[in-house]
Amino acid sequence: MGEAAASDRLMLSTLRIRNIALVADLTWELAPGYVAITGETGAGKSILIDALGLVLGGRADRTLLRSGAENGSVEAVFELPGSRAAQGEWLGANGLEAAPDGLLVLKRTITAAGANRQYVNGAPTSLAILSRIGDGLVDFHGAHEHQSLLHPARQLAILDAFGGLEDEVKAVREGVLRRQSLDRALAESGGDERTQLQRLDLLRFQAQEIEAAQLRPEEEQELDAEYTRAHNAARLLDLAEMARQGLSDDEGSVRARMGEVGRLLRELGRLDPGAEGFCGLLDQAGGVLQDLERELSRYRDRIDIDPARLQALEDRLNLIQSLKRKYGSTVAEVLRYGALAREELAGIEGRAGSRARIEAEREALNQTLIAAGHALSKRRQAVIPRLVRHVLRQLQDLGFRQSRFDILLAGAPPAADAEGVPAGPGLTGFDGLEFQFSPNPGEPMQPLRAIASSGELARVMLALKTVLAAEDNVPVLVFDEVDANVGGETANVLGVKMRQIAGRRQVLCITHLAPVAARASAHYAVTKHVRDGRSVTEIEQLDREGRIRELARMLGGASAAARRHAEALVAENTAAQGA
Repeated sequence: MGEAAASDRLMLSTLRIRNIALVADLTWELAPGYVAITGETGAGKSILIDALGLVLGGRADRTLLRSGAENGSVEAVFELPGSRAAQGEWLGANGLEAAPDGLLVLKRTITAAGANRQYVNGAPTSLAILSRIGDGLVDFHGAHEHQSLLHPARQLAILDAFGGLEDEVKAVREGVLRRQSLDRALAESGGDERTQLQRLDLLRFQAQEIEAAQLRPEEEQELDAEYTRAHNAARLLDLAEMARQGLSDDEGSVRARMGEVGRLLRELGRLDPGAEGFCGLLDQAGGVLQDLERELSRYRDRIDIDPARLQALEDRLNLIQSLKRKYGSTVAEVLRYGALAREELAGIEGRAGSRARIEAEREALNQTLIAAGHALSKRRQAVIPRLVRHVLRQLQDLGFRQSRFDILLAGAPPAADAEGVPAGPGLTGFDGLEFQFSPNPGEPMQPLRAIASSGELARVMLALKTVLAAEDNVPVLVFDEVDANVGGETANVLGVKMRQIAGRRQVLCITHLAPVAARASAHYAVTKHVRDGRSVTEIEQLDREGRIRELARMLGGASAAARRHAEALVAENTAAQGA
């Protein structure tokens, strides 16, 4: 798909920032496709990305506030393509309703007092829901994120994500966690009495705390929805009553004015018999307005402003959040933790015969885990050739014409304990993994962590990100100076690759390299000014002449050679757009 179709996809269209860091009041209208953001060091480019992360559920800190400000806010507007039905389904999965204008508006406010709020389409929501929505909208790639690719655990996660093996990995992980719980139960069943009593006290407290809460798996979503309605009850009542009064028989109301219109129409009909039908239409309209007034009255009477209920809802949500902090990220996980705690408690309390039962359960579980671990290893082995082919194709696009890339998967056989019992897989299975790379012919394959060139490593990272971007559904990708330590021809191919990725996603890229910025379909410059004695960060979309000046600055300044180079880059990009 070409970049011309990018506007048909979900995209970030507006970012509004007020009183955050150096930004006093800024509205950024974004273009689709590949968006380059440039500016002098310290101008505030990263503030834009930090603000976007904040409104998507990132960490809020009062230190983010502009000096002297009591509050600040960030608002992000996303355009949702497609039918309203499709939008409603997507938002409904997160307990929200589609906006009539086809937009998704996220807002986050922070205050010096620490009272932070978040909203979706104008309705208050929880930070957990905002974060869940944000995870599905934007994927951030920072300047030093490629260092995570050096870690085998991250490399294994990339392979699993590419192969769609998350469910298999999750099953192994949950089984291993359960096996660890059984191991603890076995250790405690043979431990000293003091240790057992301490464990019993802890388990009783945890099980009783969770049971006393009487949680239901779907309860949190229902409470969020009810809290939103109760929070807005007073406003709903005011709106309904004002609308009803506007339809009443009072002087100045719609129905009162209809009486005046009726007199005019009767006079019109008396003078022109052909206009007599207008009175009948007015009578029908009057009946409809009477029905509307009655329905508004009923709606108003059903609204219950109950501060006690609102407080109860807030207390209940706070209780759920407290339990989630202790026992799991979801209500279902809290309930599962409580069930495991009760099970372990029962096992310790009923010590007679429990050890044999636990051992039997652990053995059966471990055999299941061994089979699942081997099956996961086979799936990974099957995925490796496909991922290698995709990465090599991207590396060739990035200038590595004769490079080699491979993945070494070292599946470890299950170890055995002193009694010869297989230990089973770990949290991610049996496998160890290492990305292998050779940039040039004749050079031996080496682990990715052995690559000395940060430029080479950055290109490998971008190749992997490109491959994974084609597999997932995150519509907006943010690259924050991923071209650090890159130059020459590498910078040019990085720009080309960014534009290629933008054929499927909206791409925002902060860059210091002119060839990377020149390939963008839209170019924005961030500047810092002193206004009224205060530093202020601003952003502006550049026209052709503005792009040439900015690219010339990035190439070394105001020299004639820099300008000619900048003009050539702009002309080359224009030709590529028209191709």
